[in-house]
Amino acid sequence: MKDLATINRGEHQKQMQNVPHEQPSASQPKVQMLTISEEEAGQRIDNFLLRICKGVPKSHVYRVLRSGEVRVNKGRIDQLYRLVEGDVVRIPPIRMAEPSTQVVPKLEFPIVFEDSHLLIIDKPAGVAVHGGSGVSYGVIEQLRSSRPEAKFLELVHRLDRETSGLLLIAKKRTALTNLHEQMRDGLTDKRYFTLVYGDWKNARQHVKLPLHKYTTADGERRVRVQADGMASHTVFSLKKKFKEYALLEAELKTGRTHQIRVHLSASGFPIAGDDKYGDFPLNKALQKATSERGSLKRMFLHAHQITFTHPETGKLTTVNAHLPKECEDFLRSLSGA
Repeated sequence: MKDLATINRGEHQKQMQNVPHEQPSASQPKVQMLTISEEEAGQRIDNFLLRICKGVPKSHVYRVLRSGEVRVNKGRIDQLYRLVEGDVVRIPPIRMAEPSTQVVPKLEFPIVFEDSHLLIIDKPAGVAVHGGSGVSYGVIEQLRSSRPEAKFLELVHRLDRETSGLLLIAKKRTALTNLHEQMRDGLTDKRYFTLVYGDWKNARQHVKLPLHKYTTADGERRVRVQADGMASHTVFSLKKKFKEYALLEAELKTGRTHQIRVHLSASGFPIAGDDKYGDFPLNKALQKATSERGSLKRMFLHAHQITFTHPETGKLTTVNAHLPKECEDFLRSLSGA
């Protein structure tokens, strides 16, 4: 006869056979080994990780970098290391945001210029350039959705949601870094058309007012003129005067957030239709057409020209985008045409 201990041990083994072993969760973070492609080469390791590690706090990304858990070709690196094609990057187990199940519409935009390095579109007013701040998706996400075969699509710069006009998208990382360097060194020339309210006098006027970014109590990003703000410089040229308005061309010498809008508002010439820094009673009146004047249901700010050195050919390139129809129609109504 089997003793009691043997019987109990046998029963315990049977019970254990019926208990499923705990399997690692599918969402459990794992080590990733990523090989750097030609398009990914040239960027700093910290910027690469911030792009790859979706939903991971920036502080945590830098913490794993400092700890040496991120390796390149099995060796430790610092956050300033620039990736080379063929590098093998080890990313430690990091819990990332779950991939979004939201379907991004496949949408193309009016193309002004395109080659193997660059895509330049004419962005409509009212469309964000990227998702975030309450916007699920923007131009770049829609372009990626409509061009799934594209290996690389990144914004070279940004436009406010309310602003229309030329937007540059890089199709190669080399083009992106080259154009970023040109913009940082002041080698690009960006021009905007804008309509302001007031009696503008000067044919050409420089505005140099320091700008400070801040966040309102409800989380909205704003900019104001402040003595210790970032040095900012815009040159305005008068293109046409109307009875109560003036059509200006704005030339950016620096590229601060909301620079044109705040420089004009602080100078006493609000942009027609500007819902952040403009004349709100005026904007409300502009939205209603009258027998003398048409309506304007958007901000009158349009990026109409950009000049840069092509990152591949080295040729000086100038691209233009005509004023949108709604802006042209409003100007005609002011002229009485």
